[in-house]
Amino acid sequence: MDTVFHPTWTVGVIRVITQDQEQADAHGLLIERAFPQVRVVSRCIPDQPEGVHDAATKRTAEPKVIALACQLVEQEADGIIVSCADDPGVAEARAIVGVPVVGAGESMATAAALHEGSVGVIGITPDAPPAFPRILGERLLANLVPDGVRDTRDLNTPAGQHAAVTAARRLREEGAAVIALACTGFSTIGLAPQLERAVGIPVLDPVTCEAQALLALLA
Repeated sequence: MDTVFHPTWTVGVIRVITQDQEQADAHGLLIERAFPQVRVVSRCIPDQPEGVHDAATKRTAEPKVIALACQLVEQEADGIIVSCADDPGVAEARAIVGVPVVGAGESMATAAALHEGSVGVIGITPDAPPAFPRILGERLLANLVPDGVRDTRDLNTPAGQHAAVTAARRLREEGAAVIALACTGFSTIGLAPQLERAVGIPVLDPVTCEAQALLALLA
């Protein structure tokens, strides 16, 4: 007889790109499939069609993330995931809402720190998100932006995905022992397994890392 899993935790997932509900649910569905003890409620912030890809869009997103985190906790979320590698509003929301709050950036950097050797980062901004230098220090080898990729939407093209493979190979050649994907859009298209096959070293998926980080706090 198959085991039936009943959700133990309700998790609020905040998407920082404005989308319809079906698209907004994408990361939550990935989490629910990987962790059947979780029920996810996904929401996206308003008026942010390009997501977060530079300092200006991060500043604009932060108060929206905080407000949405408060709403999700009022709706009885046990924990909050801000599904963005730049962690906009994470520290501020954490100080307010009274439940665990994690972001993709700090979750990935912490997971990468558990591996030996240098860490290569692939993202959509010229510099690695702040959590990476803060947590990894000198172990942060390099941050690469795939050619032609400006924001998360560019990842969802054959050219963007090919460029990501090229970046991963370059990081491996430069000495990376593990690669962290510093944009949750990589999770949406399921790119981590493809990159692992291409380069032969571990590639950390941001949505998996953020879910594992939150569950560790809820357990």
